[in-house]
Amino acid sequence: MKIKKIGILYHPMVESTSVRARDLHDFLVARGIEVWSCSAWETEKAVSLLDGTDLILANGGDGTLLRAAQVALVHQTPVTGINMGNLGFLTEFKSDEALDRLPELLAGQGWLDERTMLEARLVTAESKGSPIVAFYALNDVVLARGAIARLIQVDTAIDDKPVTTYRADGIILATATGSTSYALAAGGPVLYPHSADFLLVPIVPHLTAGYSLVIPSTGVVELKLITNNQATLSIDGHINIPVSSGAVIKVRTSAKKARFLRLREQNYFFNVLEEKLRGKK
Repeated sequence: MKIKKIGILYHPMVESTSVRARDLHDFLVARGIEVWSCSAWETEKAVSLLDGTDLILANGGDGTLLRAAQVALVHQTPVTGINMGNLGFLTEFKSDEALDRLPELLAGQGWLDERTMLEARLVTAESKGSPIVAFYALNDVVLARGAIARLIQVDTAIDDKPVTTYRADGIILATATGSTSYALAAGGPVLYPHSADFLLVPIVPHLTAGYSLVIPSTGVVELKLITNNQATLSIDGHINIPVSSGAVIKVRTSAKKARFLRLREQNYFFNVLEEKLRGKK
């Protein structure tokens, strides 16, 4: 792939990421690449700059990369993550490696790592039966209690067949990519990253089913919220929508994919998993 135009997204609250973004900008411009950059928090601005972009560099941690994936979704632009955070499951290389490794990407090396995303549609009483909007998650869709520390009740169906009613702090629906994130912390299993299946993991269930479910790629999960207090629908941890009792969320795998341009060997995942779970950076 011939790379002519690159976008750089950075974490706006960590000064070192904006400094590194300027270094990357100067490095690329000196090599004849058209470059734009902005905060990963300025989604609309980033999308407006996206046309014709061949690659997005996400300069931060996994959170920055998740935001970059939302921007990239418009044209399914490939993303490469530069890790300046703590965990970096999704990022490709460390900050101090970036300038040495970028020429390999510019020379057309690397491979595309495609990841399944989830599509969530929210229906509320106010929307009168019509979905408000479709949301897309690379990691997870979470329906959870709000500021008041009380359990919520969630009537759950899969493919229009009732499964159970959860009484819990919430429900996580996670992709294979997200299976190493919040879902893992809540006791869920790790899925191979290229699996199209997804997970349903209850959060601190009380006197109700506490096991995780692996949902096939063709499955549709419906969550109906029952609560006396406001709850929250969270998409990848950074899109957060207050929801009230009666809200229904339908979640399925999306036809859209997240695409990462990588230089690692294609069987890198299990080595990275072992390193990260042992706390190595």
